[in-house]
Amino acid sequence: MDLKTLFILLIGFMIVAIASNQIAKVFQRIKFPLITGFIITGILAGSSFLNFIPKRAIDNLEFLNEIALSIIAFSAGAELFLDDLRSRLRSIKWMTIGQLVITFLVSSFVIYFAADIIPFMKEMDQNSRIAVSILFGTIFVARSPSSAIAVINEMRANGPFTKTVMGVTVVKDVLVIILFAISFSVAKTLVNGEPINLSFLLILIAELATSVGIGYVVGKVLEIPLQFKIDKILKGILIIFIGWAVYVFTDYTMVFSKDHFGHEFILEPLLIAIIGSFVLTNYSKHRIEFKEVLEYISPVIYIVFFTLTGASLSFETLVQVFGIAVSLFFLRLFTMVLGGMFGVIAAKDPKKYLFIAWMPYLTQAGVALGLATIISKEFPEWGHHFETIVIAIIVINQLLGPPLFKWVLNYVKESHLKAKSDLKESTRDAVIFGLESQSIALAKQLEKQNWTTRIISVDDYAIKGEHKCEIINNFNPTVANLKTLDLDKVEAVVLMLTDEKNYILAEMIYENFGTKDIIVRLNQHENFEKFYKLGALIIEPSTAIVSLLDHFVRSPNATSLLLGMDDNQDTMDIEIKNKDYHGLRIRELRLPTDLIILSIKRRGQMLITHGYTRLRIGDVITLVGSKKSLEEIKIKLNP
Repeated sequence: MDLKTLFILLIGFMIVAIASNQIAKVFQRIKFPLITGFIITGILAGSSFLNFIPKRAIDNLEFLNEIALSIIAFSAGAELFLDDLRSRLRSIKWMTIGQLVITFLVSSFVIYFAADIIPFMKEMDQNSRIAVSILFGTIFVARSPSSAIAVINEMRANGPFTKTVMGVTVVKDVLVIILFAISFSVAKTLVNGEPINLSFLLILIAELATSVGIGYVVGKVLEIPLQFKIDKILKGILIIFIGWAVYVFTDYTMVFSKDHFGHEFILEPLLIAIIGSFVLTNYSKHRIEFKEVLEYISPVIYIVFFTLTGASLSFETLVQVFGIAVSLFFLRLFTMVLGGMFGVIAAKDPKKYLFIAWMPYLTQAGVALGLATIISKEFPEWGHHFETIVIAIIVINQLLGPPLFKWVLNYVKESHLKAKSDLKESTRDAVIFGLESQSIALAKQLEKQNWTTRIISVDDYAIKGEHKCEIINNFNPTVANLKTLDLDKVEAVVLMLTDEKNYILAEMIYENFGTKDIIVRLNQHENFEKFYKLGALIIEPSTAIVSLLDHFVRSPNATSLLLGMDDNQDTMDIEIKNKDYHGLRIRELRLPTDLIILSIKRRGQMLITHGYTRLRIGDVITLVGSKKSLEEIKIKLNP
C-alpha cells in the first residue's frame, strides 16, 4: 500500500472517529457507556451498513490497533502502585486467587463441554475446543481498572471494601496478561497440532522471561521523554511511538527467529508494555506525570480503538451469537460469585461481603477487548466469531457492571455522596446551629440583607433580650428532627458548636439533605481536613483575620494564591492516616507536578523539611495546588 492510499484511509477514518466521539456523548446522556457508542458507530460505519470503513481499510489500519493496545497496557500497569496496596494485601491476595483461578478453570471447563451449542465450535476437533475454551476463560478473568476508578471517584468511596476492589482489579489485569501469554501459546500449539512437551515448556518460559526483561528496558526508555521539559502533547506522542515500537520489535523478532532458526520466538507485546509501565510507576519519580500524560491521550486512543473494533464486526454475526453471548455472560457471572465467596472466606473478611463480593468485578473494557482482537487476528477461521461474542459480553457487562458496583458501595456504606437538595434557586434562608452572641450577631447581619434566619440551640442556654430571628431551643439533632427544618430547601447552614458536634451535624446534613453551603466555625485546627472532606466552608476565627491582613501586607500575590483567588488553585491541610505512607521520604511521595508542600506539622511543631524527611502517622501536611490534584492526594494520605 502506498503512502497516498494510507493517507486517504487515515483521513476517512479520522472523520468517522470524530463522528463516533459525538455520537457516543449522546449515548452517555441516556446512561449508556461511552464505549458502547464507539462500538455501535463503528458497526454503522463498517462493511455491515454504510461501508465508510471497508474491510481492506481495517487491515491497513492495523497499526492503529497496535498503538491503542500498547497504551491500554501502559494504563493498566500504571495503576499497579505497590505502596497503595500494602494495607489490604491479604484480602487482595485471596480475592484475586478466587476470581482468577475459579473463573478461569470453571469457565474453561464448562465451555469445553458445551462446545456443541456454540455454533463455531461444533465442527472443531478436541484440541481446538480446548484452545477456544482456555482463551474464553482467560478473557473472562479480565476487568476494567478505568471503569472501577470512575465509579469510586463518582461515589467518593473509601474504606476496606473499596481498597480491596481497587487492588484486585489492578492486580488481575496484570496477571491476566501473563495468563493470556501462556494460554495463547498453548492454544496456537493445540490448533496447529504440535505436541506440548518439555521443549515447548522451556521455550514458553524463555519467551515469558525475555518479555519481562524487555519490559524492564521499556520502563527505562519511557522515562526519557518525561525527563525533559517539553509540552504534554509531545510527551504523549513519544509514549505512543514507544508503545508502537514494542509491537514492531516483537513482530520483527518473530519473523527473524522463523527465518533463521525455523521456529517462531514469540514475545508478548502486551506483557512487555504492562511490565514497562509497572517499572516506571514503582521505580521512578515520574509516576504521576506518566499517569497524567496517559489520561491526556487515552480518550483519543479509546475512540480510535473501539470505533475500529466496531467497524471490524459483522452485524449479522453479532445477531447470530447474541444468545450465546448472554449465556456466557451468566456463566462468567456464576464463576465470579463463586470466586468472590472463596476470596471472602479465605481472607476471613466480614461475612456481609460473602454474597456481594463479586459485584465490583463485572465490568470489562479495553484489556478484554484487546485480547479478543489479538485472538481474532491470529485465528482467522473462527477468531472473528470469538471476538464478536466477547464484544457482546463486554457490552452487557458495561451496562450492568457500574450500577451494581454503585449499589454495593452504598450497601457496605463506603460511598459518601452528597444528598440531592430540593433547592432550585436562591431562597436566602439560613439555619444557624448554636445560640450565642456571635450567632445572634450573624443572624442580625443576614437579616439586614433580607435573609431569613433560624437559630437552633441544642441545649437550654438562652440569650436575654428580644430578637427578630426565630430561635428553637432544646433541639435534639437527629436525622428525623432535622427533617422538620426542611434543610434540603435551605441555602446555607452555619455550625457554631463544638467541633465534635459540628462534624456529626455536618455529616448528617451532607448525606441526607445536600444543603448547598455548610459553613463551619472551626475550634481546633487539626479538625480542618475532615470538614473539608465534606465540602464545608471553614472559618478558623482565632487566626483568620490577623493572618489574612499580615499576609496581604507582606505578600499580596502569594496570599491571593493561598486563598484560592487564582483560578483552580487551593490549599489543604491533610493529616496522614494511611499507614502505607508511614516512613516514606518526601521525595518518594511522587506528588502531582502541580502540588507544592508548604509545611509539615508534627505534634504541634513545624518541621524544617527536605526531600529526605520521613513522614509519620499524624503529620499534618499543608499543600497548595490544583483542586483536582489536592483531592487525589487527600484520598491517598487520609483514606
